[in-house]
Amino acid sequence: MIQMQTQLLAADNSGAKRLQCIKVLGGTRRRYATLGDVII
Repeated sequence: MIQMQTQLLAADNSGAKRLQCIKVLGGTRRRYATLGDVII
């Protein structure tokens, strides 16, 4: 599960090395993201 402020490693060819989740989309009180969810 991914929650806000989680630091991630990029697994694509965008050039980014590290990512940080700042928002989980899909609801006003949604705390965790799972596989396939959209995060910002």
